[in-house]
Amino acid sequence: MSAKVMNAQTHWMQKALNPGDPIRYWQLGTLSEERFDVPDAPMQGEMDPFFFLTKVKNFIPHEYPCRTQFAETYRDKRPDVRGTFEASRWWLPFDSPRLDLSGFWFRPTRVAAWARTYIEADTAGTAAIRLGTCGGAVVWVNGEEIGWMAPYSRNLEAKQEFDLPLSQGLNEITIFFDDLAERDARYLFQMDYLSGPGARLSLPVPVAASVAESLESALGGMHFDRPHYFSGDIALKLAAPLPVEVQVNVAIEGDFMSTERFDRDFVLAAGATELNIGPSEDCPADFRHFRVTLDAGGFVASRSLGVEICHVARQGRAPATLSGRITEALNEVSEHSERDTVRAFARLASGRGGSETDAMIEEILPSIEDCHDCADFSLVPLIWSRTVWGADIADATRSRIDNAILHYRYWMDEPGNDVQWYFSENHALLFHTSAYLAGHLLPEATFVRSGRIGREQSRIGAERVRAWLDHFEKWEMAEYNSAPYFPIDLKGLTALAALSPDVDIAERAKRGIVRLCEVIARSAHHGMVTAAQGRSYEHTLCAGRSLELSGVARLLWGKGWYGRRVHALPQLAVCLRDHGLQVPADLEAIADHQYAAHQEWRFAQGENRFAALYHYKGKHFAMGSAVHYRWDDWGYQETILHLRLGERPEAAVWINHPGETIQFGYGRPSYWGGCGTVPRVQQYRGLAVLEFRLKPEQPDFTHAWFPQAEFDEVRVKGRSALAGSGGGAVFLKGSSDLLPVEEGPSAGSELRQHGPKTRWIVRICEAEDLQSVGDRFSALAVTEGADDSWTVEDPEYGPVRFLADGSVEAEGRRLLRSDYTVAGDTIMI
Repeated sequence: MSAKVMNAQTHWMQKALNPGDPIRYWQLGTLSEERFDVPDAPMQGEMDPFFFLTKVKNFIPHEYPCRTQFAETYRDKRPDVRGTFEASRWWLPFDSPRLDLSGFWFRPTRVAAWARTYIEADTAGTAAIRLGTCGGAVVWVNGEEIGWMAPYSRNLEAKQEFDLPLSQGLNEITIFFDDLAERDARYLFQMDYLSGPGARLSLPVPVAASVAESLESALGGMHFDRPHYFSGDIALKLAAPLPVEVQVNVAIEGDFMSTERFDRDFVLAAGATELNIGPSEDCPADFRHFRVTLDAGGFVASRSLGVEICHVARQGRAPATLSGRITEALNEVSEHSERDTVRAFARLASGRGGSETDAMIEEILPSIEDCHDCADFSLVPLIWSRTVWGADIADATRSRIDNAILHYRYWMDEPGNDVQWYFSENHALLFHTSAYLAGHLLPEATFVRSGRIGREQSRIGAERVRAWLDHFEKWEMAEYNSAPYFPIDLKGLTALAALSPDVDIAERAKRGIVRLCEVIARSAHHGMVTAAQGRSYEHTLCAGRSLELSGVARLLWGKGWYGRRVHALPQLAVCLRDHGLQVPADLEAIADHQYAAHQEWRFAQGENRFAALYHYKGKHFAMGSAVHYRWDDWGYQETILHLRLGERPEAAVWINHPGETIQFGYGRPSYWGGCGTVPRVQQYRGLAVLEFRLKPEQPDFTHAWFPQAEFDEVRVKGRSALAGSGGGAVFLKGSSDLLPVEEGPSAGSELRQHGPKTRWIVRICEAEDLQSVGDRFSALAVTEGADDSWTVEDPEYGPVRFLADGSVEAEGRRLLRSDYTVAGDTIMI
């Protein structure tokens, strides 16, 4: 629909457009998706423990054959324009400069969409724009094509400048953009108005502009009335009353791997200021994305918000005995987890086989048969179930399982055209474990992709498992100390411990499980991991009680809760019940630290000890950070400093630089998960300093997750912030004002510092009186030395020197980066 054929019912939503501004408001067409399959072929490569240590922005170098063929066909050629523009909704930016449709696709998929907006120019003239995209794009002005770009570099944005010949008045700007989506895909574009005639952005809407703007304000300021829900109704607050009646759809979804979606429809009357979604007890547990779509007179816009739900009251206190907790864990997963092969495993392990369990398996089998990315997560518990409880599975389902096992692709040297992620440590373990155990299960059958009989497939799998264990025993987790990846490693190790026909592998797997449990215990605060992490996500940081590691702590030590999506919990329970696994009893007191003395825990993980980790905790607080880690580099998903106070898991703080400004998006790094730029961070006991030096093209602020409602007391004023929970307190001091965010998804839970260089001083302590904490630490300051050292005069520790090589000098001690070992050192202070 061009400007010339707009009818009398068209209204215009106008926004300022100044030189240098991004063009942020668009009408958006329907997303087109089609599979991009290439002939099956093997790949060359091996596990890469350094894949996320990015040097060129956040670009991951590994390339699949589908990308190679796609690039040969389409890169640097005019994009294959498909379809025509038909507006289906409106894109509202909510502080993002981009139109961003990023997501996760489990198979190689060509994605394409159209978008349109209008520039109303005061005079005719040429405007200069800069277009950025990872894929391809074609741009038209008033129906005339003015240029295209086609870098098609996976998740690495390229930029190109174009001239727009603008007429006086309305000018239609149309863009077609497409890409090949493989797993996590940054599918987006950004168009910047560099220079040109005085102009405004004009967006056609089917309702009065004031109504459209009110919906934008409603979505922009919308936030949950609590940062977590453990009981009671879930309510969304609006920043201002709605001027008209609005149709509302709320789609409740899990993380990118979840198969569940729950839709609820509402009508909000004019004047409404709140949307009650219903009791949290009736909503699925875990950190959930709520995609809220508003429709007023055909003007349709949406936004995602996220919040944690945990069914604390139903779960109650953990049983006192380990055997009771094993039974409880299997019951919980069997009855309340997401429908997948992990739940089916728990049901079979607890005598719940039957048609319902078979149906759960049947629902997941297509993703295994089609070699979806992350299918290995489903395959391991499926092989275990088939091996031990095959007689409890219906004949037809069991036959289909065997067929899926024989046709699966177990490693990159076997032919295939999928985008399974072979390169990370956690996936490699599951691929090799699956090949080893599947071959042993079906020793005389032919595995189709490799052409090997099962006995040979198992032998090769065993070799690779032993090589993986060699690497793990020397360097441990590449994705260091990472809450979402402990369960994945435990998934593979428990399967090996239970099913391995080779005693050496079974015993090594058990030792690996015990070691991971020790790392979890030492990095935990009252059962909750509180530490620097090599890879994190918003849904694993903004949640606590519903994380799987909370369930693991409940199983092992009686301290925690259950969420809905789990990977290893029932397998760990069965290992403890049936396979002689013993976790040392003394880890319980370490995980739930109740001593007057404080624990200082220093260790390293990753090949060549690339991540040195410092952790300090007492009864009332815990804080962990990474030592001399990639200072000032582009980041990926690293959380570099994390702390908790008191007994309440939600009383947590971490500080990062957002990788994108869209909240609850799919970026790696995202708004909360990871760092756009990795800061210089140095810690000594309860004192830490972070300094961020941002890149010009990155978001211009750093921020702290600071959920005010979850602390007993909070004070924020000027450059400082204080919070207390139980007997613990934290003092934050910025190099500029700490600005609380009061509207939008993170209202009441975020403090920001703006500027290209920001510094945060963090001090945790035992205290019940915040005033005394503020008085004690308000003078904390960093004195910079000529040798790039920092010195902080601490009231308890005296002068603390943070040196440029990552070492620390304080209280007559010198802690060297080179002294950190994989085994680790623990002292009580």
